Amino acid sequence: MALLRGVNLGKRQLKMEDLRRIAGDLGLENPSTYIASGNLLFASEKSETALKSALEASLAAHMGAPVGVMIRTAAEMAAVAAACPFDVPGNRAVAIFLDAPPPADAAEHAKNQANEEIALGGRELYVHYPDGQGPSKLGLPAAAKGTARNMNTVAKLAELAMGKA
Repeated sequence: MALLRGVNLGKRQLKMEDLRRIAGDLGLENPSTYIASGNLLFASEKSETALKSALEASLAAHMGAPVGVMIRTAAEMAAVAAACPFDVPGNRAVAIFLDAPPPADAAEHAKNQANEEIALGGRELYVHYPDGQGPSKLGLPAAAKGTARNMNTVAKLAELAMGKA
């Protein structure tokens, strides 16, 4: 699956039908989307690097600006859902997907941290927002090029992806 960064926020609008068409044009099998925040499910034998490169290039051409893409397999998404260290409602915790493992000191470099909790994952950062993500002023430099999904969405994507596997 592909998780797009920063689409459908403000002026960066991407119709999910356009995303599915782009995926089909790239030869990705059975493209489908889940909610309008840039979650693309598909089947492909291509490598993560090839998928990321092709999607980013096609999306940049379509959007007129770069769009970051994080690629995860169905098994990886299920592992992210299972590894969340916070026993809280899924709308109060997020996984921030990265291309590489977060630096060991990522939490130490957090800015404006109030009561948020931060934990490291494999290629993710987990954040618990006790008061919700909206009012939080938390800044994570290590997550600057990542894309976040709340744990409800992560669990649903894992479920949908496992059905496509």
